[in-house]
Amino acid sequence: MNFLKKLKKPKSKEDEAFLISLKSIIGYKPKNIFYYKKAFTHSSVKKIKDGKPYNYERLEFLGDSFLDAIIANYLYKNAPLRDEGYLTQMRSKIVSRQNLNKIGKDLQLTKYVHSTVAEEKFGENIFGNIFEALIGAIFLDKGYSGCEKFIHKVVIKPYVNIEKLEGKITSYKSVLIEYCQKKKKEIKFDIYEDNAKEKVKHFSVRLSINNKVISKGRATSKKKAEEIASKRAYYSFQSSIEK
Repeated sequence: MNFLKKLKKPKSKEDEAFLISLKSIIGYKPKNIFYYKKAFTHSSVKKIKDGKPYNYERLEFLGDSFLDAIIANYLYKNAPLRDEGYLTQMRSKIVSRQNLNKIGKDLQLTKYVHSTVAEEKFGENIFGNIFEALIGAIFLDKGYSGCEKFIHKVVIKPYVNIEKLEGKITSYKSVLIEYCQKKKKEIKFDIYEDNAKEKVKHFSVRLSINNKVISKGRATSKKKAEEIASKRAYYSFQSSIEK
């Protein structure tokens, strides 16, 4: 406890600058800087505090749980006539990795990450991971009500439109697989490494339906490459899928 108390006041110009940046993101001056510094510390730094790893990963777990609960509560109140299946689907769309990555990117959270890894090697999910860790830090610092206010401010108000979300596709791959199963078509994803001259590893995907190549995708992860190829293929069959 004494260790945490010492960290409540910034001890350097770096901490002062970090607090100013935080205030512009979360809208208030944090009570305890310790939680927030931890939320922006990458596991590559390999710090240990009180015998425990000092990085954002446990806070990410905590933030993910409270984000789910607060979004579920919002949907429960704002879609009173909808069933459990609908509410679950809508929550999944709001807290999808793609959506959280966009929010984290819009907030420019990686600017404040302390890491020994170059930013270009982080991977796309770092944006959503840090965002969830920040939510975890806010909960520990300000409690549930502070966490709820923050999520309403940066997630619900700017990004949640229930009518638009109803028609939003979060996984083109899932839609395409379901369509092929329904139409008894064989779908195949042929994945291979495609590094070319780039430093970062890339994967390419050829998507075939009934042994005919329909589309291709390329990205830094297999999952993302499959989704890109699936999205392209979806538009080839859109009129048939939406019937």
